[in-house]
Amino acid sequence: MKMIIAIIGQLDEDNTVHSLNEEGYYVTKLATMGGFLRKTNSTILIGCEDEKVNHALEIIRKQAGKRTENVPYMPPSAVESGTHVTGIPFVSVPSEVGGCTVFVVDVAQFNKF
Repeated sequence: MKMIIAIIGQLDEDNTVHSLNEEGYYVTKLATMGGFLRKTNSTILIGCEDEKVNHALEIIRKQAGKRTENVPYMPPSAVESGTHVTGIPFVSVPSEVGGCTVFVVDVAQFNKF
């Protein structure tokens, strides 16, 4: 038996947990915060049999892995004295979002009471 500990961005939490549940994985989620950037994360814990680990990792990678998305960006020239200048549109630029850190550890003993 293995324990998967995945630290994912809070925005990816719902889709990741839902996808794992649909595939029969039981998930415990914890609200956590990164120590360096102080960003809000979710840590999910999944206990599963050894042969199901790779499938769970694929789901996590698909739902919470790094990806490129277009995000809104206002060029510096559009800001004058801290206020928005009308008539200058936001621009969408590709940016890398998401990403997660995953640990897979052996479970010495499992009990369910």
